[in-house]
Amino acid sequence: MKITFDSKVTLILASLSIIGLFFVNASTESGSIFILNGDFQESNPVWYISTLTYIFGHADFEHVIGNLSIILLLGPLVELKFGWQKFSLMIVSTAILTALLHTLLWDNGLIGASGIAFMLIVVTSLLNTRGKDIPITFILVVFLFLGQEIYSSFKNDQISHFAHLFGGAMGAFWGFYRS
Repeated sequence: MKITFDSKVTLILASLSIIGLFFVNASTESGSIFILNGDFQESNPVWYISTLTYIFGHADFEHVIGNLSIILLLGPLVELKFGWQKFSLMIVSTAILTALLHTLLWDNGLIGASGIAFMLIVVTSLLNTRGKDIPITFILVVFLFLGQEIYSSFKNDQISHFAHLFGGAMGAFWGFYRS
């Protein structure tokens, strides 16, 4: 037996998330690319970079472990099914679209890969669908995970439930649109 470097995109995402955690906690100045400022800053190039790199920053150890548990469990399945290029596109598009919509709707910051984790939860429930079938597992995942997020969105808890919901919506998009 030997250890292999499988699921490269998943492992790179996980590694960058660990690195981002330390930068966010080390200083606000160096961590600024790992936090999306909620205000659109057209003259600030760091803001544009952070529309993607905020997914690598996390508030604390529990936050990164929660996201990486899901990402490391489901990421390899999705990466194997779609290939590393499409999987990368799924991550990048989910991150950037979430950032842009979040900035349009709210003025608070955004940090973490929770939207990516929710995208993986939903898309995994659709991995083996054929034709126009809608699996009951997909319906249950939407009901349980996304229903909980809708319910939790009424709490004042400093969590972007929108990012979770939009990540799930992107997972549904990628699960049904496979070409």
